[in-house]
Order: sequence, then C-alpha cells, then structure tokens
Amino acid sequence: MRDRMRGTEDAPGPRRGQSSSPSTTPAPARSTPAPAAPSVGASTKPSAIDDRRDRRRRRRRRLLMWTTVVGIVVLVGSISTVSYAIVSNLTQPGPAAEEPAPAAPADAAVELIEFPQDEPAAAAGAEPCTTVNVLSSFENAQMVESLAAAYNSSPRNVAGSCVTVTTSRDKSGVAAAVVAAGFPNLSDDQKPAVWLPDSSTWVEVAQAEGATSLRAEGSSVAISDIVLAMPEGLAEAIGWDAEAPTWSAVFESAGDADLWSGLGHPEWGAFKLGKTSPLVATSGEAAMFASYGTAAGSLDALTATQVEDPDVQAAVHQNELTTSHYMATPEHFLWHARQAEASGSAADFLSAVIVDEKSVWDYNRGITSRDGVTRTQAEPPAEQLVPIYPADGFYSADNPAVRLTGAWIDPVESEAAADFIRFAHTAQGQAAARAAGYRDLNRMLDESVAQVGRLDVAQRGTLAFPGADVVTAVQASFSEVRKRANVLFLLDVSGSMDEAISPSDTKLTQARKAIDAALGHFTSGDDVGLAAFAQAPDGAMVPGLVSPVADIGGSRDAFLGALGGLSSMGDTPLYQAVDAFAAQQAASWSSDRINAIVLLSDGENDAPNAPTIGADQMLANLADMHHETPVLIFTLAYGADADVATLQSISGATGAHYYDATDPSKLEAVLGDLVTSF
Repeated sequence: MRDRMRGTEDAPGPRRGQSSSPSTTPAPARSTPAPAAPSVGASTKPSAIDDRRDRRRRRRRRLLMWTTVVGIVVLVGSISTVSYAIVSNLTQPGPAAEEPAPAAPADAAVELIEFPQDEPAAAAGAEPCTTVNVLSSFENAQMVESLAAAYNSSPRNVAGSCVTVTTSRDKSGVAAAVVAAGFPNLSDDQKPAVWLPDSSTWVEVAQAEGATSLRAEGSSVAISDIVLAMPEGLAEAIGWDAEAPTWSAVFESAGDADLWSGLGHPEWGAFKLGKTSPLVATSGEAAMFASYGTAAGSLDALTATQVEDPDVQAAVHQNELTTSHYMATPEHFLWHARQAEASGSAADFLSAVIVDEKSVWDYNRGITSRDGVTRTQAEPPAEQLVPIYPADGFYSADNPAVRLTGAWIDPVESEAAADFIRFAHTAQGQAAARAAGYRDLNRMLDESVAQVGRLDVAQRGTLAFPGADVVTAVQASFSEVRKRANVLFLLDVSGSMDEAISPSDTKLTQARKAIDAALGHFTSGDDVGLAAFAQAPDGAMVPGLVSPVADIGGSRDAFLGALGGLSSMGDTPLYQAVDAFAAQQAASWSSDRINAIVLLSDGENDAPNAPTIGADQMLANLADMHHETPVLIFTLAYGADADVATLQSISGATGAHYYDATDPSKLEAVLGDLVTSF
C-alpha cells in the first residue's frame, strides 16, 4: 500500500517495522527491559518504600546527569560525519529529489544527524505571497504552529514569490477521513498543501480509506514518546516511578479493584485507567497496540492474523474492561484531572492515563485545554504527573510531514510546501520542535522541557508502530473489543425545541437526526436507551423513558421509533430529569460497562407547575453517587439559550465532559465527537 503511494520524486526510506524509530531518525538501541514492578504486598513494606525512595533519588540524579550530557552530545553531533539530505525543488525537472536520509544506525547514541543550517532568502519574493496551509493533529498543533512561526520569521523566495505558512488542526482520525475524502467541505483556498499528523499510522488509515492526494508517506519532523502518566503520589505508592512495569502489569493492576486499598489508599477508589479512542487519537492507537501485543505475546512483532484471532481479541477485551472511559484527546483527560485536583485530588478522576510526553510537560507547567483548541495557563498543579516508560517498550508519535497533491495546489505552492518541510529538518526547525516540547530527530529534548515534564532524556525503549495491515485490523476490531456501554440518551423536549434553525429543521428534528447518526457508533452488546423530559401543565415530567436501556442489537428499531415519535411541549424540569435518570442509571451500574447519560438541553431549568429539586441538591446527589456507582453525564449545550454553566457543573460533578453545540448546525458533528467516549 505504501509502495503505491510513494512517488518517483521521493527517495525511499526504511519501512516501519524495519526500524524502531521514525524513517529519518537513527535507529535507537532497544533498552534492556527493566525488572517487573514489585508485588503489591512487597511495596507496602517500609524497607521496600525506603528502597524505592533511594532508587528515585538515583533516577533523578541520572536525569540531571543526562540533561547535561545532552548539551555535550549536541556539540559532538556538530562534527559528526553523518550526512543529511535535504528536500529540494520537487516541482522542477531534473534529478529525483531526496527526503532527509537516515543516519547510519551503527551507534545511535553517538552517530547523530547533523542538522543543516536554514538558508532563507536574502529578501522576500514578490507579493501576493504564496500561502501554504498545513493541517496538523490536535496533539501536535502547538509544535506545528511553532515551526510555521519560525519559518515565517525569515524572508522566503520560492519561484519569485514570498511564502506564508498557515496552520489548522483537527482530531487525528477526523483529519485522516477528510484527507481520504479530498476535503469536500473546504474551498480550494482553504485546503492544505501539507498534512502533518502526529503519527504516520494516520497516513495508513487515510490510504486504507482511499486517499489519492498523498504524495509520499511522509518525513518525520519530531518525536514524542507515548507514556503512562500518573499523579506522583500514585506512582510512588505502587512503585512504578522507581521500577517501570510491563504493559501486562499495567493492565493487570488496572483490573485489580482492591489495589489502592491494599496499598493503604482506599480514598483513591478503583484504579481508573484513561485512554483516548483509537479511532480518534494516536495515544489511543498506541494503547490498543500494547493491549494486542500483550495478549498475543509479541509487542514488536504483532501481526494482523494475531489481531483477528478470537482468543487474542477476548484477552484484549478483558484488558479494555480496565478502562474508566474513552475520550477524544489527551487534553480531555488532563483537563478533568486538573478540575478534580481543584476540588480534592486528581486521583478522584484518574489513576493513570496513556498520553504523549508533550501533554505531560504541558500539564506539569499548568496548561490545560477543555476542547483541545483553547489553552488555559494556571499555576502548576500540586499533584505533578510522572511519565512511566513501560519496561517492555512503548511507542513514539513520529509527526510525519506529508505533501499533498490535488487540483487546488499549483506548482509554486507545491514547491513552497517542500521548502517548509525542508526547513523543519534544519537546525532552526529542530530547535523550534524542541522548544515546543518535542524530541528532535536525534531524540534530544530541551533541558527545561525534560525537567518540568520529568521526561527520561536517555530513554531508548521505543517500539516500531506495526504495519498498515495491523493498524487497519486493530481499528476494525475496536467495536468488538472495547468496553461495552450502558448509555441513556436524555433529550430536552420542552417547547423551545420547536424553534426553527433552518427552512427545513427545528431544533427537535435536527436533534433526532443527530441522535440517529450517533446511534451508528453502538453495536450489539451495547445497552442503549432513550428518555425525554418536559413538564406538563399538571406538573408531571413527561414523556419520561420512551425506549428502555437494552442491547441495541435487538432494540435499535424500537429506539428509532421512539425517537421519531418525540414532540416538544411544556417547560424544562432539568434538575428533576437529571436527578431521576441518574439514579435509574446508577441502579443498573456495572463495573464491566461505561455507565453514562448523554444529556442534550437547549435551556435552563424552568419548572413552575410543581416544586422540583434544586441545583445544589442535584449536584450533591451526583457527587455522592459518583463515589459508589459512578454514572458519567456528558452534557451538550444545544442552542444559544442553553444553560452552559449548569451543564458544565453537571458533567464536572460526574467526571464526564461538556460539549458545546450552541451553534445548532454543529450538533451532529459535536454529538459524533461525544460518542467516541464509549
């Protein structure tokens, strides 16, 4: 598949699976796996605790030592004899252009890539400037923006034109889909000339979905290892900050309901392992690769045949039962962890989460994002995250820059895109990547990034991402192996839902369409139901439960029939509906399922015809329930009059996420994003 994609203009490089590093990176020497984590019983002994503290001190001294060594090695790299080819003019006739060539892999610790100096133009070319749009993932957006800013800061002249690089972002899985479809919803001047996802696995996904606009498989511009991140106190309690566990130990520990109480911390509740959806984010993909590799007995030689083996899938399903719930991006988890710390402890929301190193660095310096776009800077958290590098290996996001082809890209724009990719591989481009929290192509980190993120500078235990057939097989299997859902859609059907939002739709008809589309995410084995709420003149909450929570494999037609029969009426008993249906969902709570409510409301609580529960009591009830039978209430503000603050407080009280569809036209996309949490 990738051979068909590679054009004659691009020099071939190592295929993934042949090296444990990105195609432009020296192959890192695999580290010797560390000993397995100590047993739970042993970790509670005072002598073991003292030993761990000693090991932590030694580890931190090693970190400082390696940080110093990094600076020295960079100087060594400046006199290295390793060559580094540059992307040249890819649109002019002549010899085939070359992507940056891999350094000789004889000794990755010494033979480093010598990054060439940037060569900007003496003066910028003529205006109007050629615009190069670069599409990134949510996870690597800041790094791509840093590269664009550094490139734009010097004069550029490509074929007589000045150049301006602009950036946009989307979730990795969504971006792969729109690349495959050829950006049908964008005008030609908005379509990108470069796609820079945070992992080359998304290039595989786009190819599998029929993408024709990819010139080549991409050239890595930076690296971010994908790690298990834990609040420091929890990592110390289990001993993983001193001795990294294997992946199998991670999944086994996450499945131990009594682990924290056995370690003297019953207040932390169950082990809560957070993962992003592998259909949306690279960290979720990496988590699934680790789960499949552990189940198949081979992390670095996983095959599609093993992925499709029913026994392997059964073992992976058992691993997935340890997941608290899935979210779309790492930022979602870390935002909630910070909110949990503000009201008690991050441990109330998560015990561990699988994320990239850059996210750990952001979190530890006080940066979080509710939506993956808007970033909030606060004081650093009291409970810092510790990155854990599993002893049997971990994956790395390789951030490939891929030039696109299409009728919307003229020859000058294509040449300018190649020049931007060339810049990303220069000393200046790599410095921008390091400053943005990434490892450069020599796996070097900025000193302050390493210190704040507590990142292991010398870590060399990376695993190669599996090949395209494995990537697509794992994605195809997710609906079968994921943790099953126990979900109630709870829809506001008060009178305001009759409001027209287009010539053909009211709020209610659009909501029906969005829920119908979202239902396609669920498969046999998922229990899904539908309830709606309004207040009748006699004070009753109507219509109530219209499709009981049941296996959607057999109840889909009844669900859709009930959905189509809903009509708007009366007032809005929001607090009463949330309180009543949360209690019903809690009564059917199961540790083997993601227990949730998807609440869609377009207004504020308004129940004049009968007294109902107040906001404070509703939130107190949700908080009490969350400790015993936690039901996640994902809230969705629908329309400009929605009570955003209350909906945010409802989701926050249950550890779920709030979604914004105050622009009603975006409801289907927002709800589609929301259901990736199941």
